[in-house]
Amino acid sequence: MPQNDLTSVTPAQDAAGSHRTRKVPRIVVLGGGSVGLYVARRLRKKLRKADAAIVVVDPRPYMTYAPFLPEAGAGSIDGRDVVAPHRWALKGVDVLQGKVVAIDHASKRVTIEPEAGDAYDVTYDELVVGLGSVSRTLPIPGLAETAIGFKNVEEAIAVRNHVLNRMDVASSTWDADLRRRMLTFTFIGGGFAGVEAIAEIEDMARYATRNYATIDPEDLRFVMIEGSGRILPEVSEPMGLWAMEEMKKRGIEFHLNTFLSSCVDGHVTTSTGVEFESDTIVWTAGVKANPVLKEASDLPVDKLGRVIVLPTLEVADEDGNVVADAWAAGDCAAVPDVLNPGKFCPPNAQHAIREAKQLADNIVTKRAGHVPHEYKHKSVGVVASLGLYKGVAELFGFLKLRGFLAWAAHRSYHVLAMPTGNRKIRIIIGWLGQFIMGREIVSLGSVHDPRDEFRKAAVPPAPLGAKIEQKAESSAETAAEGHPVEAQ
Repeated sequence: MPQNDLTSVTPAQDAAGSHRTRKVPRIVVLGGGSVGLYVARRLRKKLRKADAAIVVVDPRPYMTYAPFLPEAGAGSIDGRDVVAPHRWALKGVDVLQGKVVAIDHASKRVTIEPEAGDAYDVTYDELVVGLGSVSRTLPIPGLAETAIGFKNVEEAIAVRNHVLNRMDVASSTWDADLRRRMLTFTFIGGGFAGVEAIAEIEDMARYATRNYATIDPEDLRFVMIEGSGRILPEVSEPMGLWAMEEMKKRGIEFHLNTFLSSCVDGHVTTSTGVEFESDTIVWTAGVKANPVLKEASDLPVDKLGRVIVLPTLEVADEDGNVVADAWAAGDCAAVPDVLNPGKFCPPNAQHAIREAKQLADNIVTKRAGHVPHEYKHKSVGVVASLGLYKGVAELFGFLKLRGFLAWAAHRSYHVLAMPTGNRKIRIIIGWLGQFIMGREIVSLGSVHDPRDEFRKAAVPPAPLGAKIEQKAESSAETAAEGHPVEAQ
């Protein structure tokens, strides 16, 4: 495996076998999401280039601000505006686009698999793990073949295009059963991600029906399947009940204490015996720590596959002994909540961003020979959007907001938290444009496979023996169209 020992990481030089001794320590940050981006930015601000080289590794060239995915899926925000490009946001930081496939902290090296080319190793002096989470799925028949997640911006845009495409097709379909199947949209999981996703998509779809002469809002069926007895466990039970009742008034159907048993070919079967046909199945039923940490890493992890860390965000073994030169935070780390002993900080953007800043400060503090500080943050509350001008929020432990005020609080908080002023401005301009001109409801489903039409039109290559005959036929067709045929 080629190994990179350059101060500025360059895979091409890696493959060439260059092994020059590093002049400055290297801090490798795994993951370019909320944790990785904010750690790298803060370290670069506090450390000179002569003090440390900083490298961020991520398979995507941008950080996705997950709280805005439902609005991106509903077309309230342009998909490009909910991401922060690494090469724009991480000035003075080396960025490697590739997937982390192995971590060998004993020898201080990580193995990176780029999209093209061979995997290679990068060595480091200090490691920051911010690999985040992936969708937690179950071995349900038909799930992998039929469903789509809602974990990244590509999936959010794909869900939006798919919903609008089903409406486009259904508007010209007279088969009642087929039409009903096309206009049934199923979401699995009633946490924040699932509730915000179904609420925003439903709001957008019913708005879109005003442009379909053959589809009424009542023709759309939105179904949520949730395994527990309530939705939105992140808020108090009364607020969760209020949100569900408000969504029921909009026609959203809830199946609580229910699990998805099968969805083969879009035929949905639940644990309670409910069966129906649905062309759209969106999976939002939880996340789990990036599996590479449990499967291909020597860092200590808990039973859920999360890296074990102290309140200082230093990696530690099960006995609480610090693992030197290793740090972790965010969804992939079990960060103790010192304000709620015995519990861990929830995996949300509010904590991830603050953990990242404390982690970066602690690296600088420890390098200076001082004792790092514990991460502690009393949550300011939770906010959730339930569609345009609708929301629910609990702030500061006593302030409970519903409807428009909660929705405004949701937008205000998250636009302030969105990294880079460029993206903040773009989002606000997009909101103003939507307010003045209305929602954009066109489906661009073909962008997910732009070569499909060309492949269908392409003529397959003829057998070698048929070349002369094909040439003669082509000449005859040309002559028939009135074009002169040159003598062969």
